[in-house]
Amino acid sequence: MKTISTSRSHGGIQGVYSHASSSCDCEMTFAVFVPPQAAERACPVLWYLSGLTCTHQNVMDKGEYRRLAAELGLIVVCPDTSPRGEGVPDEKDNWQFGSGAGFYLDATQEPYARNYRMYSYLTQELPALIGEHFPADMVRQSIFGHSMGGHGALTIALKHPQRYKSCSAFAPIVQPSTAGWSKPALEKYLGADEATWRPYDATALIADGHRFDAFLVDQGTADGFLKEGLRPWLLEEACSKAGIALTLRMQEGYDHSYNFISTFMDDHLAWHAERLGK
Repeated sequence: MKTISTSRSHGGIQGVYSHASSSCDCEMTFAVFVPPQAAERACPVLWYLSGLTCTHQNVMDKGEYRRLAAELGLIVVCPDTSPRGEGVPDEKDNWQFGSGAGFYLDATQEPYARNYRMYSYLTQELPALIGEHFPADMVRQSIFGHSMGGHGALTIALKHPQRYKSCSAFAPIVQPSTAGWSKPALEKYLGADEATWRPYDATALIADGHRFDAFLVDQGTADGFLKEGLRPWLLEEACSKAGIALTLRMQEGYDHSYNFISTFMDDHLAWHAERLGK
């Protein structure tokens, strides 16, 4: 693991790191905020998954999480959204696919299968690295994310309900298998058989019997992607049928930007901290 940068913030350390990933077969970059309490004890881990076009940097610059994470004693891990670099296949003119758009899945189709293995990276390789190099209590983990990252957080939590104490999302893509901006990506990564898409679709996972205790979702009513791409009512319907507790908060006048995310970031950190403390 290489240290790219570190700086002090709210008594803790915000760092950016890179390593050679075996899952993605390329150099991967990620950010970790370590709170001041880690000098005395291992701290719980909160994973933040970013949205389309983003890297680890977006939430670092605009998410406003460090003050309360320091107060609550949370390690916050911010991975990248896809493999990157020379030799990694990409569609440079398509912001909904390839670089910045890994959709947190393991691709099976060529030429993407070698590199686009973000699901394995986030559920196996990177947690092992965090546990080895940081003062992390890996028994206490939670996960959240935005948009494509909200999709990732929901699907990963549903498949690993014993690992994560809590899960929340800002404006998640709740049914990527039918949304216009995600369906083409699933087909390119996973092939034409839509049955293979179901493990990466939150509503399909719930319909297929996967369960998680509770979700918190914030969604802006002025989000330009609300009606065609996000459609939180589909998650609401799926959770209602399955008996999953969903707190869906429609936030009047808010859009899809980090102005929206940063407004409600404290609520999400507090939600996770309460559950990580149990």
